[in-house]
Amino acid sequence: MLTTEYTIDNLTTTNVSVKTQRYYEQYPLGEPHRKAYMNSSSSRAELEKEVPQAQVNAVFAVWGDKPTVEE
Repeated sequence: MLTTEYTIDNLTTTNVSVKTQRYYEQYPLGEPHRKAYMNSSSSRAELEKEVPQAQVNAVFAVWGDKPTVEE
């Protein structure tokens, strides 16, 4: 069974790093991928498109309802 695990790293009020690792059964496939998101309007939209809702909710709980970084 192929699964993807998302891990929130370095969460601050202005940015977050999300680590993505794919697994076949319990075995990791390749190296983990990391992507940073800023607390800006466009980056918040990217985060919502690319990361599962549970992790998005956790990030937005720290970030609040409004962006804190200007484009």
